[in-house]
Amino acid sequence: MKRFLPAILLLAAACSPKREYNADLLVKNAVVYTTDSSFTIANALVVKGGRIQAVGDLYSLDKKYYAREVIDAQGKAVYPGFIDAHAHFMEYGLGLQNANLAGLKSWQAVLDTVKNYAAHKTDGWIVGAGWDQNIWTNKAFPDKAKLDSLFPVRPVILHRVDGHAAIANQAALNIAGVKPGQKIIGGSIETVNGKLTGILVDNAVGIVTRKIPTPTEQMIQAALLDAQKNCFAVGLTTVDDCGVPYQLINVIAQLQHKGDLKMRLYLMLSDQPENYDYLFKRGAYKTPGLNVRAFKVYADGALGSRGACLLKPYTDQPKWNGFLLSPKAHFEEVAKKIAEHGFQMATHAIGDSANRVILKIYAENLKGKNDKRWRIEHAQIISPEDVKLFGDNSIIPSVQPTHATSDMAWAIKRLGADRLKTAYAYKNLLKQNGWIPLGTDFPVENINPMYTFYAAVERKDLKGQPAGGFQMDNALSRQEALRGMTIWAAKANFEEKEKGSIEPGKFADFVILDQDIMKAKGSELPKVKVLKTFVNGVKVYEKK
Repeated sequence: MKRFLPAILLLAAACSPKREYNADLLVKNAVVYTTDSSFTIANALVVKGGRIQAVGDLYSLDKKYYAREVIDAQGKAVYPGFIDAHAHFMEYGLGLQNANLAGLKSWQAVLDTVKNYAAHKTDGWIVGAGWDQNIWTNKAFPDKAKLDSLFPVRPVILHRVDGHAAIANQAALNIAGVKPGQKIIGGSIETVNGKLTGILVDNAVGIVTRKIPTPTEQMIQAALLDAQKNCFAVGLTTVDDCGVPYQLINVIAQLQHKGDLKMRLYLMLSDQPENYDYLFKRGAYKTPGLNVRAFKVYADGALGSRGACLLKPYTDQPKWNGFLLSPKAHFEEVAKKIAEHGFQMATHAIGDSANRVILKIYAENLKGKNDKRWRIEHAQIISPEDVKLFGDNSIIPSVQPTHATSDMAWAIKRLGADRLKTAYAYKNLLKQNGWIPLGTDFPVENINPMYTFYAAVERKDLKGQPAGGFQMDNALSRQEALRGMTIWAAKANFEEKEKGSIEPGKFADFVILDQDIMKAKGSELPKVKVLKTFVNGVKVYEKK
């Protein structure tokens, strides 16, 4: 009888029904942080048709689903794809082709870097970005004299790290027709002893940059794909690109239709008449990969370049309060028409005066609690009596935690100790509506969302300073920070029903990290790496 047993088993196997695939992907043996309303943690997830099919216990899911592909996470943590609620995606991509001046410790180091860059890029404008006089020994703005001697004919413009100031050489100033003593609303052209220093602040920068040849569509496409590659490597699956021209919509749509651009983008069109005309006539633009329903407005400049508009003078420049970039009437006008057409308004406001102006204009249009989700981008310095305007009118404070840790060493010089106490107050702002979206403002800051998480919860720079953290009463909990980079960022974009958490029916956008950021030591957080990034359940990045 024994000799017939193998044959019987083979016959039984042949007669058993063939199991058919009913899922595309099963991720098992994971620690899945869903960021759902209960902050559920599971150990497996199933993907079908680009969306999350199921999340839960591996034993149950493995019995119910037969997936074409199985990934054993080997105990690693899985999170929803990270969302950067405030960045400059296209600008970042274009900037990858320019001179990188970030982190350089002196004006001479900037000049040396630009000289080396120019030796490789031998024609056309020289454009660079990232210099920051606040980290130099001499913290004054530089003068263009040495730039002129190096480049007497070739035009050069070098943007400060915050994008709100620049230095241009005389060749560039000549092309733009800039004259000593020239005035401009919402900006300044620095003149000393009747001579231009080359320093341009806020609206003055545009006088020169408008003379730079417009990038071709091919250059823009390459920039978008370069930016995508770097973003996927740090776990970003959606980016809010703040302040772009309407022409970018078609470029992105074409790249996404071809399948080349897989990054999901939330575009805010810049405050320009042609952008309002375009979107008001056509209505909001929405596809799975592209969402256009917002306008980005600039109220003031940046604190580092003293363009932020303050209620009281700068501590280190007693007769200077900064300025609004446009008359108050302009903000009133655009807020009214954006409200009338049902779009989202997102306004850059750094200083306490700029925030007060915009908060009150918002309040006049929103008239109390609502679901229009108008945003204040940065919300860095808020007068204590104005904080309640966020909650009273359901205004979203969209903040970037790395700004606090980048600015903390010198912000006290600009603001003084008392005013600094109510700046970068993310916990206080969170309390207003019970949620807060987080971003980076890249390329002003590093694109890595792990730096965002670290700055939000530890309130330290990458050197681990200050030892006790910066104004820790406004640190976020790890759960709050993770929500701010996922579901709350999605909510700021009206997208919380399709992304931002790992729940059935939502896009299968998720990341696998080499460490669990909910449990890792604080000092380890900036070192955490992305192992894999998925969009629509398809792997778009894997660590080599």
